[in-house]
Amino acid sequence: MTDKRRISFSPPDITQAEIDEVVDSLKSGWITTGPKTKRFERELEAFTTSDRVATFSSATAALECALRALGVGPGDEVITSAYTYTASCSVICHVGATPVLCDTARGSYEMDYDALPSLVTERTRAVIPVDVAGRMVDYDRLYAALDRARGLWRPASDLQSAFDRVVVLADAAHSLGAVRCGMPSGTAADFTAFSFHAVKNLTTAEGGALAWRAGAFDSDALYDQLMLMSLHGQTKDALSKTRAGAWEYDIAFPGWKCNMTDVQAALGLAQLHRYPELLARRRALVERYEHALESLGIELDVLRHYGEGFASSGHLMLVRLLDKSRAFRDGLIERMAEDGIATNVHYKPLPLLSAYRDLGFCIEDFPNALAQFENEITLPLHTLLSDDDVDRVAASLGRAYAALEAKGAS
Repeated sequence: MTDKRRISFSPPDITQAEIDEVVDSLKSGWITTGPKTKRFERELEAFTTSDRVATFSSATAALECALRALGVGPGDEVITSAYTYTASCSVICHVGATPVLCDTARGSYEMDYDALPSLVTERTRAVIPVDVAGRMVDYDRLYAALDRARGLWRPASDLQSAFDRVVVLADAAHSLGAVRCGMPSGTAADFTAFSFHAVKNLTTAEGGALAWRAGAFDSDALYDQLMLMSLHGQTKDALSKTRAGAWEYDIAFPGWKCNMTDVQAALGLAQLHRYPELLARRRALVERYEHALESLGIELDVLRHYGEGFASSGHLMLVRLLDKSRAFRDGLIERMAEDGIATNVHYKPLPLLSAYRDLGFCIEDFPNALAQFENEITLPLHTLLSDDDVDRVAASLGRAYAALEAKGAS
């Protein structure tokens, strides 16, 4: 008899440590942005070895504020991948710039670096690569591609002038803790946005952060500017105003409201202290998946998370059903759901979504991204899974695959 216990896709891993840290914040009388938020930023700086970290209410807010700090706006262009979640691209629209989509390389989740230079124009201000599934992109190839277009670089703001090429703003929503060529995520790109959403490896329920490398600009001034953006442009946050006689404030510009709170940061601090063991467990789960899936003897393309010179954060278990159709993939998802196993798909390429079709993008122009999507399935990968759960997921995939083939599906 088939085990029908439900295996969730990505529940948060919350222990007493997280509960105690949050309760401590609640009892402290300080629950909005305050001492724990600032401590979380400092500990993220140490963990990522980045120059500075600023926290926000989401990775989306971090990306948007980075673009605004760079002075990106109407008339400018920003390049990102056609194979990503909307947030990588919607922020470009939010600031009034024009999104330019790059297809993936054939058989890859990363942008086609050979095609990238041809997309750069004199109006290109930034490129947003995406660390899909927690594996950092090939930054060596990315920078080499941008170097080939260096002659087109026309900085249009003071911060842009600190760079001698198109600025790299990484969407690293998945990759906190990943390493490539000895560089932790947060140090490979000029700016790096992390997500702490509920389904991420490290969660603050909702939240995000922007990390950056030291450069030819004032890091403290940039941090202060980002904090102003996150709090209406107000020159004093709530904690600063609690000092006796310190009520006076100004509004430097009409800003936004996207700050992280101490309650969120408390959850993040406890998670960050556990994070090395969580990363180790994810690696063990990925390796068990790899062995279990290989033993099925079917044609699968499983994203490599670990190899020479790179280690992923092990965020998502991406599997492609080689030479199979979208209908076959969807049928597999339905059959695995009947076994109580929640799966997902990462991602629908942006040109398949109404918002981006309405902007004029056609999926026919992105054949490689479409091919990646049509037979991709994402298996559950989280630290509440047992080894037996992994084996059960793999076995369910094998049964569903065999049953669909027996019916003549392809």
